[in-house]
Amino acid sequence: MSEATFAKTFLTTLDARPAKISADHVEDARNFPARPPYILPRMPTEMSKPQSSSDTATGGGGGAVPGQERSVTVTLRSLRNPPLDIKLAAQPLGTSLLDVKQAVASRARIPVDKLKILYNKRPLPDSKILGEVLGDDFAKAAVEFSVMVVGGAAAVLQQQQPMDVDDEGRRSDRVRTAKKGEAAVEQDQFWEDLNGFLMQRVKDEDTAAELTTVFKNAWESRKAAP
Repeated sequence: MSEATFAKTFLTTLDARPAKISADHVEDARNFPARPPYILPRMPTEMSKPQSSSDTATGGGGGAVPGQERSVTVTLRSLRNPPLDIKLAAQPLGTSLLDVKQAVASRARIPVDKLKILYNKRPLPDSKILGEVLGDDFAKAAVEFSVMVVGGAAAVLQQQQPMDVDDEGRRSDRVRTAKKGEAAVEQDQFWEDLNGFLMQRVKDEDTAAELTTVFKNAWESRKAAP
């Protein structure tokens, strides 16, 4: 078939078709060529069904009545410096380890990011809840965790006590200084020096003597006040 003949035949076929497809045109699916359905191959091992966190927190025994959820007593101990022994009573199984760390941080005055919680010598992520950690042992009434304090936090904690001692020392120094100052005011030399200073400032002997008398009377009346 020549190119001209093919072009004429193709154009004739196009003329027989509608120029435009209507907006409500629907193609008949029965005219489509038949295709076999594609089936995914089976997996060698069956996947386990995901367990919801609510089932895990209640031990897989169905939803608990609100207000009657199971709770455990959480004990946290640190075998290294600083020594910690903290007990958190009545913690719901849905409590996250991040909440536990925040409770420890508030009591021990250690930053949350410096704390790591271990169970059976393994570190636990903050996203886990107590029910997931206990697993099949969800019926336990108490659980004990180990606490590891990241380096640097222990040193900061130890420095807080010397600071308190320093504050107490500063207060004692201020009291001693105040007593020394009061003893100096009781001496006649103080008032003579004050009178000489005022005379240099005001350039008048009578005014300086009057001001010195005012200051001395005010000081004596203050001491006499109860």
